[in-house]
Amino acid sequence: MRAVIQDQYGSPDLLRIDEVDRPVPGPGQVLVRVHGASVHADVWHMVRGVPLALRVMGAGVRRPTVRIPGTDMAGVVEGVGPATERFQVGDRVFGEVIEGFQWRNGATFAEYVAVDEDRLEPVPSGVDLLAAAALPTSGLIALFTVRQEVQVQAGERVLVNGAAGGVGQMCAQIARADGAHVTGVERTDRLDLLEEVGVDEVIDGTRTDYTTGTAGPGRYEVVIDIPGNRPYSAARRVLADGGRYALVGHDRYGAGGHRWLGSIPRVAGLMARSLVDRSLPRPDFSGPAPGSMHDLAELVASQAVRPVIGATYPLAQAPAAVAHLESGRARGKVVLQVAGSS
Repeated sequence: MRAVIQDQYGSPDLLRIDEVDRPVPGPGQVLVRVHGASVHADVWHMVRGVPLALRVMGAGVRRPTVRIPGTDMAGVVEGVGPATERFQVGDRVFGEVIEGFQWRNGATFAEYVAVDEDRLEPVPSGVDLLAAAALPTSGLIALFTVRQEVQVQAGERVLVNGAAGGVGQMCAQIARADGAHVTGVERTDRLDLLEEVGVDEVIDGTRTDYTTGTAGPGRYEVVIDIPGNRPYSAARRVLADGGRYALVGHDRYGAGGHRWLGSIPRVAGLMARSLVDRSLPRPDFSGPAPGSMHDLAELVASQAVRPVIGATYPLAQAPAAVAHLESGRARGKVVLQVAGSS
C-alpha cells in the first residue's frame, strides 16, 4: 500500500510517499481502507519534532517510533481481526486511532490502517467520509474542553478565540449545541468562515483586541483560547464573576512556545494558579471521557456539528498539506483525500 513516510523530524518537505506492507488487524481490531485523514496541529508537532520534549514522551527520541504520520481518519472496513464484534466488512467508520492526548504518530496517512474497534464509531448516515475524517482529533479536544474542563451550561455567554480553526470551530458548535450564546474571534481573512460555523456574534481579532475592545468587563462566563495569543491576565478582564478560562494552545506553528517545552510551562503555570484561582479549571489528565467518540457521532448525526473544510490534498501532496497548515494561512480544516469519498 502507499503511505506517507517520516524518516526524521524536520521540514514537511522531508515527508515522502512509499510502498509499505498492508497492516494485519490483530485481536479486536479492524482493517480500514482510509478515505480521508485530517491534518492538524498535533500532526505538525510530530513532523517538526517540536517541542523537543515530545520526543521523550513517546514519539521517539532520534526519529519517530511510528514512521507513518496521522492520528485520525474515516474510511471503510476492509477486514476484521479475531474477536472483533462491533464492525464488519463494508461498514463506514471514523475515529482517532491513538488513545488520549498524546504526541505520536498513528499511521493514518496511508491507504490502510489497523485500528482497535473501540476507537471507532459508525459514520452517521448522510455524512461524507471526508467530512467525517475532519472530526475526530479536533472534535475530541473540543468535547474535552467544552464539557469537561469549563463545563459550558445552557444560557452562558462563551467566547472562542480562534473560532474558525480546527478545534475552535468544534468548540463553538458544541457550545452552541449545549445552549450557549457563542462569540467567535477570528482574523479578518477568516471572518466569513464564522457564518458557516454558526456563531452568534463575531469579533475581528485583527482589528480588535477582544480583551480590551468592545467586549467590556465581565462579558463572558467562559473564554476558550485556542491560539493563546493573549495572556491569561488580559483574558481574565472579560470574564464574569465565576467565569472560566481554558487554554488549548498549539504554539501557533512555531510563532509561540518554547523550543524545548512548547506551551508546557504556560499550561503548568495555569494549572498551579488553578489552586487559588477559581476561573481556571483544576488539572484533568484523564483525557476525553469514555463514550466521547459516540457523543461526537451523535452531534454530527443531529447536524449540530459539521466541520468547515478549507482545503483538501491528495495523499501524494501530504508535505504541501502540512506546509499549508504551518504557514498559518489555512482556512478551516485541512484534510488528506486518500481514496474516493462518498
